[in-house]
Parts: sequence; C-alpha cells; structure tokens
Amino acid sequence: MTGTSLAAPAPTPVRAVSIPRVLSIAGTDPTGGAGVQADLKSIGALGGYGMAVVTALVAQNTLGVRDVHVPPTAFLAAQLDAVSDDVEIDAVKIGMLQSAEIITTVRQWLGRVRPPIVVLDPVMVATSGDPLLDPAAEESLRALAGEVDLVTPNLAELAVLIGRTHATSWVQAIDHAQTLARDTGTTVLLKGGHLHGAECPDAIVAADGTVHEVGGVRVETRHTHGTGCSLSSAMATLRAGGATWPDALQRAKTWLTGALAHADALRVGEGNGPVDHFHELRGEAGPPPEALRDAPAACGAVVGTSPLPSWSARVWEAAAAVRADVDDLEFVRGLGDGTLPRETFLRYLAQDAIYLGEYSRVLAKASALAPTSQEQAFWARAAESAIVEERRLHESHLGSAVVAPAPQTLAYTNHLHASARSYGELVAALLPCFWLYTDLGIRLAARRHDAHPYDDWLAMYGDPGFTAATARATEIADASALEAGPIERARMDAAFACSMAHEREFFARA
Repeated sequence: MTGTSLAAPAPTPVRAVSIPRVLSIAGTDPTGGAGVQADLKSIGALGGYGMAVVTALVAQNTLGVRDVHVPPTAFLAAQLDAVSDDVEIDAVKIGMLQSAEIITTVRQWLGRVRPPIVVLDPVMVATSGDPLLDPAAEESLRALAGEVDLVTPNLAELAVLIGRTHATSWVQAIDHAQTLARDTGTTVLLKGGHLHGAECPDAIVAADGTVHEVGGVRVETRHTHGTGCSLSSAMATLRAGGATWPDALQRAKTWLTGALAHADALRVGEGNGPVDHFHELRGEAGPPPEALRDAPAACGAVVGTSPLPSWSARVWEAAAAVRADVDDLEFVRGLGDGTLPRETFLRYLAQDAIYLGEYSRVLAKASALAPTSQEQAFWARAAESAIVEERRLHESHLGSAVVAPAPQTLAYTNHLHASARSYGELVAALLPCFWLYTDLGIRLAARRHDAHPYDDWLAMYGDPGFTAATARATEIADASALEAGPIERARMDAAFACSMAHEREFFARA
C-alpha cells in the first residue's frame, strides 16, 4: 500500500446556513460558462443564493477572449459596498482580479466586512501558459492568498504562487500545495485535473501539512470551460452551509463530475463549451450521456434517473464496466484462486478493518434516518455485524496490528459520511458494499477448498445470510428510489456510482 499519510484537517467552526448567501467577485462570460455567470449557476445548483460584483466585462465565447473592459476601481468599491451595506453575506468567492489596484480594493473591503468564508480562485495563468498578471499584481495576489480561508489554484497557478516549476506528478503537486499552505497559513484545494491519466484526484491541504485526498475518475470531454470557477464557488457555498472542507470537496467533486459528464449534451458553442451546472435537476432528461456510458463509475456520474420499478437493476447494469474492472484486478483473481500474496492480503485486511469502523458508524446513521422500525432494525443489525462478525475475520489474520488509513480508505469513508444528507442517498451509497461483495463471494465460492488460504473470506461473503442482507438492502434502496423526486434520485444514482468507483479503487490499491 503506497500513498501520502493522510489525516483530515481540523474543521473550523462555521455557522451553518440553510440557504447560504454567496457573493461572487469576478469577471463576466456572456456565453455563461465561466466567471460570475458560472459562479451564480454553481451557487444555485448547490443550494445557495448567488450575488455578483463584476471586476471586468469580458467579450468572450467558447473559442476565446476578444476584448476586456475594466471599470474604475471606485465603481468596484461602490458595487461591493452596495451589497454588504444591505445583505448579510455568508461566503465570498473571488475570481479574476486584473491588477494590483483591483486586488487592493477587494482586500480593503474584506478588511472592513470580513465575511465568515472567503474562497480565492487565483486566476493568474492563461490556458496557453502565458501569465495574465504583471509582477505587482502577482505579489498582491500572494498577499491576498494569506488572508482568505481557502485558495483553489490549478497546478500552473500553484507553481507561480510558490515560485517553482509546474508539478508533473501528484506527489510533486501535494508538495507544492503543502508549501503554499504552510507559507500562507491558508487551506489549499489541490486540483489534479491538469495531470495525465485516467485518475483525477483532488485534495484539501491544511496549513499544518495534513492532506485529505478525494479520488475521482477523469471524464472524457473537451467541454471544461469554467470548471475552476464552478468548483471554487461550489466550495464556498457548501462550506457556508456547514460542511467541513473535506466534506465540501467530496460533494462538490461528485456534482462537478456529473456536470462534466453531461456537458456534451448542452451543445453550447463551437469551442471548449461549459459544463452542465444543473444536471442534477434534469432527473427525467432521458438516457445517460455518452461520457457515462463509457465510464459509468466516475464519481458523481448520474447514470439516468427515470423512476423505474427496479432502480437497483438499472444502476447495477450501468456499473457493468466497473464490475468488469474489478473482476480483472490482479487482487481479485489472486483472491479467488488462492495465489494472492499473503502480504497483499494483509494490507487489504488492515485497510478494510479501518473502513469497517467508519462503515459501522454510517450504518448507524442509516438506522437513525430510517422511516420505519423494520428498516431501523435492519441497519442497526448491519452495523453490529460490521463491528463484531466481520472484524472477527480481520483479527484472526491481523491480530492487534495498527496501521494508518490509506488515501483510498479515507476517500471512501468520507464519501459515505457525506452521503448522509438524506436517507435515500445514504442507502444508495451503502448498497455497493453489500452487493459487490455478495456478487464476488457467490462467484468465488466455487473455488473454495479446505487448503484455500482465504477460505474464511470466501465463506463470509458467499454466506446465504449475507446474501439475504444484500437482498434486503436492495429492496430498501428500490423503495426509497420509488418515493424520491427527480433530484433525490439523481443524488442516489451519483452516490451509488461513486461508491462503486471507490470499491474498485479499494481493491486496486491493495
């Protein structure tokens, strides 16, 4: 098991607001994909009330920028004061600030008003790689980065902020983010979207250097215009709503991955188009987009949301590709035929033991949210089983060994905790841990024999009692989907798909 040693940053107390009032300070995009237009869509999509102060009027479309008009800073100050004199602001997202004078104006206003949450998206480098700010503006932006709550640079901007070359690996990117967080005392949202490969991780990096990683799968689309704007404003909204930074990232990443997956269907512009900010509201919009047919297990993938009689059958079929990936993993093949190295199996069990501790807590949450006494009892029994019966298996192999949680373990358990916003979403997130293990257990049980080194594992997950529990969990999920509205079903789809992706990563990184 490799990876950064992770620990969740200590949450900063925030007054949770049911409908956060979020102010975007940024430039415009008349085609609606970036700038304040994207911010307002993101804020609304994630449950906030959006407001906007314009720093620049930009003549652009999906093909590029044509012209920029920057109003006088006195007018910028007047806009800012007009909002804060009248409205209680719960969070601020700051985007493009074109000059040191503009940055100073915003900093002075923040000093007077100081909203509870301030997120800075430091727009410093063009897509071409050319700098957008002169040295004086860059220095002013560095100073501003030390006065906000979260800074969300891409890898090129991160390099400029710390005076280094562009990171070319995730390990190097984490080091860069830790440097920025330490130097500024500000939490950093590290984005891995500009790295190569099928995986697309992000992370919250705290000022003390701790890292909370959220895994993800890259969505193949050229329509990524405004993703930085959208993610930063989503983070501001979710944090103002009471989420910790790690939980906010998990939810924002789920939403944004779905927005990317549905982007092609918008058909906006001839160039790099926008993402679909409101894809979760289009629960009855028809079949899944092409991007999700090819990669149905991308975290946040909404794989179709029609209220079919069997919701579970639909999402299980939509996850066929990830299930095939699991079957092809060296770990799973070796587990089945008994050739899996003992050391690898023990590493897996050590992480699974950590997972089960949090999993049992999430099952208890499901019991507390359950609408009937029968369902309460079912989830409570499942929580007890996770603690007692399954841990007995781990202890028989591991003894009392204690290990640190790996990135994929934390990513999965944090996803489960973040899914507890509603009963239906939580049930959907929990279902893959029942179903995928039952599916593997039943199929691998045919390979059992007395000398099989992992016979007790195969016996547990191929047991008829576990199969019955899976059937009951599936029945509950189907009932929840039938009663849910389109938005809730979309969230159930996303939660199930994301858990399936986490299951694959859990086995793959053992």
